[in-house]
Amino acid sequence: MAHAVPATSQNPPQRGGVKRVLPLLLVAALLGAGFISTYQGYWAPLSLLKPHEATAKAEPVPQVQFVALPQIALTLSGPQFRTLVMSVQIETDATHRDEVQHLLPRLSDACNSFLAGIEPAAFERRGILDIIRDELATRAVYVLGREAFSDILITEFRIQ
Repeated sequence: MAHAVPATSQNPPQRGGVKRVLPLLLVAALLGAGFISTYQGYWAPLSLLKPHEATAKAEPVPQVQFVALPQIALTLSGPQFRTLVMSVQIETDATHRDEVQHLLPRLSDACNSFLAGIEPAAFERRGILDIIRDELATRAVYVLGREAFSDILITEFRIQ
């Protein structure tokens, strides 16, 4: 029996052209992205060679002051006897502090009327504190005005 010799082709299999072109395309894409980002002003190559400035001039920080609302204590409706106790502070600046203190009764009324209207089951849900903070901030802006009000801080929140 004759030995079978495998047929060999005269032409060896060619390596894929994609493997040769892929690194070139990658380099071209990175160069193009660098050019475009530099052209649009996202960064400057020469700024990498400059030494960084140690400190920049700081703008004066406005004098933030806090005005405390009287502590809110509400009995929640429902079959269980539960009480909501909450302390709130209004963040303002020194020029509007007297105005905020003058309008504290109106602001307390707005906060109490909102909190009294919340269903007791809503206090069990996650994220209710953020919702309450946003709603109280909306009412504070309505009562005090945008320029007198900076932020609202809930310093105590408990349900007993």
